[in-house]
Amino acid sequence: MMSNPLLGVCFHWLGGLASASFYVPYKRIRRWSWEIFWLVGGFFSWVIAPWVFAGLRTEHLLDVLRSTSTSTLLWCGFWGAMWASAASRLG
Repeated sequence: MMSNPLLGVCFHWLGGLASASFYVPYKRIRRWSWEIFWLVGGFFSWVIAPWVFAGLRTEHLLDVLRSTSTSTLLWCGFWGAMWASAASRLG
């Protein structure tokens, strides 16, 4: 696969934009506590958005996941849990 530095920069920029705009929708719900902000944003970011974007970008998503080896899925889950653990300690 050919490397494409410009594409990498674009993805990095898109990630920064997404991170910076995380709290924009919360202007209308100022009475909520920060725990509710975090819970709602986290649920959307960790559950809803990945399935929506994967479904938009992958044909037959569930078939692809079914054909993926259990080992690969477990490693993905393991490293995702490690990321979450590190992010919770640093954040």
